[in-house]
Amino acid sequence: MDTTQARTTSTPTLWRRCLRMPIGIQSVIAVGLGALIGSLAPSAGEQMKILGDVFLNLVQVVVLPLVFPLIVLGIARMESVKKVGRIAGKAILYFEIVTTVVLLISVGLAKLTGIGKGAPVHGADAEDLDGLSQGIDFHELVLHAVPKNIFAAFGEGNLLGAIVFALLVGVAMAAIGEKSAPFASVLESVAAVMFKVVGYVIRVAPLGVLGFISYDVAHYGFGGLRSLIGFIAVVYAGLAVVVGVLFPLIAALYRIRYTELLKSIAGLAGIAFVTRSSESVLAPLMGKLEDFGVSRSTTSFVVPLGYSFNTDGSVLYQAAALVFLANAYGADTSLPALLLMVGVLVILSKGMAGVASASIVVLIAAGNSIGLPAEGIALLLGVDFIVDMARTGVNVIGNALAAAVVDSSENRREAKRDARENPQAVAGPEARALDKEPAR
Repeated sequence: MDTTQARTTSTPTLWRRCLRMPIGIQSVIAVGLGALIGSLAPSAGEQMKILGDVFLNLVQVVVLPLVFPLIVLGIARMESVKKVGRIAGKAILYFEIVTTVVLLISVGLAKLTGIGKGAPVHGADAEDLDGLSQGIDFHELVLHAVPKNIFAAFGEGNLLGAIVFALLVGVAMAAIGEKSAPFASVLESVAAVMFKVVGYVIRVAPLGVLGFISYDVAHYGFGGLRSLIGFIAVVYAGLAVVVGVLFPLIAALYRIRYTELLKSIAGLAGIAFVTRSSESVLAPLMGKLEDFGVSRSTTSFVVPLGYSFNTDGSVLYQAAALVFLANAYGADTSLPALLLMVGVLVILSKGMAGVASASIVVLIAAGNSIGLPAEGIALLLGVDFIVDMARTGVNVIGNALAAAVVDSSENRREAKRDARENPQAVAGPEARALDKEPAR
């Protein structure tokens, strides 16, 4: 009797201990279980994809109801419309410069290593690309940014359209001043409720991880890795250079504590890694950045904007993939051809959503523009899930750093303005000490 009772009480205790583990540890356990299920029981592994799909649906259903009020409130609280335009200009300029540098790093590594030479591109099946080869329609992209029905845009999950509409509403609220206070209170309540919902959703993230990993291993397997192992290695090496060299240099330039920033968002980057969707951590990422010290007005504007215009990991993958295919087909890889490739990707990579495998669409459009056949791109689909995880995690880190950089730039500007308006106060030793304090 005592033994039975002990077993009964120990089981719930063990279960509670598992639930109290950090989300990161639970996700790691889910990765291992998913790999085992996908390898040993492929049919069951493919069926478990529904867990990942349910998790992503839960995330996507709360993204816009949270992002919209945060952007509106962030803009409404800015001192002027001029500041909104200034922050937007800084963010877009930063996105363009960093994206170009990332592309050059990727093309340089791919060219130096000669990946793709002798790859079995003729064995690829172009039918795998059905439904993906439509490319990027800039006319449609502009119309998505300016939707004719905001409720339809919300229903379609049109993040870019929601950002534009939130920008207009925020500017209008700033213009009318105190009259917008009741509406601002409603938006603050909505944001608080949505943050709580996001907390509930993130707690079931390990189940989503389990579903995605089980499906990926069961569906793709590991047989296609041999001929593409060099490509995977170059992509991961390029991403390591970006995260370990480029981003720290940018952070040092703006006096941002990069190591602390990485520690604060490491768990979220890990969730994005295994779910292959940066949208799954959009809301908690903004919360982490606020805890880190980035202002809410900057975070709520720059981070959602970066999800469409600042995909550092994705553009690195695309550049490496194009060089891989150019080498495989014996196409021109001279310096002018590579620079043309970079220019095409700089343009086509803008407006990408933070969803799984969205890079394939841009890759097809870029390949078509420089004359690479779709059959070769189909070959990369077999390992896309492997590189997709890493590039999605880097996208999250890149957007976090972008928000910190823009906020640091705004803080410097305000400090200089205060120095001009009140030079005696700034001349004191306390102000000089603050000026030397790294941006946080």
